[in-house]
Amino acid sequence: MLVRASAPAAVRHLQGAYADHDGVYSTLARLNRAEADRRVAEVEALFASPAMDDGYGERISIREHMLQGGELAARRGLGIELAAAALLHDIGWGPHAQGAAHEAFAADFLEPRLGRAVSEPIRLHVAAKRYLVARALAYAERLSQASIDTLARQGGPFTPAEADAFEALPEFEAALALRRIDDDAKLVDAVTRPFSDYRAMLTHLALVELER
Repeated sequence: MLVRASAPAAVRHLQGAYADHDGVYSTLARLNRAEADRRVAEVEALFASPAMDDGYGERISIREHMLQGGELAARRGLGIELAAAALLHDIGWGPHAQGAAHEAFAADFLEPRLGRAVSEPIRLHVAAKRYLVARALAYAERLSQASIDTLARQGGPFTPAEADAFEALPEFEAALALRRIDDDAKLVDAVTRPFSDYRAMLTHLALVELER
């Protein structure tokens, strides 16, 4: 009689393992910092691009205008998100926009890199001009000729219904604050800090967005 041998019993081997939380968190922090640095480098490359040398109808370049904006936001104590927005609000000008409105291009570019608290006032700063022309009677007198010229292309003053809707937006106050900076940051030969002075601030915002 043939007897079939039984299959050998499976052998299981258990081994404990320990992970050093500090090591894991340290690695994650390094990866996040590298990604934040990469995102800020992309922003800086666009800020330094030849398109930002353009005067866009004003007596100073777009880059000089934005550096003045960052300076004014810092002086007015508006917080780092609005300081970043002021520094970068016109970064959508030039051929990079590919036909899109400059404020929409800038906001779409910055939102995934620095977050909505930076991008949304930028997205709305042209709308804020349309709102102020409609609701603040003396505001139009403060506009530069270039801003007056672009107003018609941007849709002109808001209708009462459009102005009411704009007031209801959560970013309403931030958009007005950025608009006022945009109007004031057009001095010739103003002394401003270089972009490099804002790198740490922008990196912090990029890290906050990565950790969200």
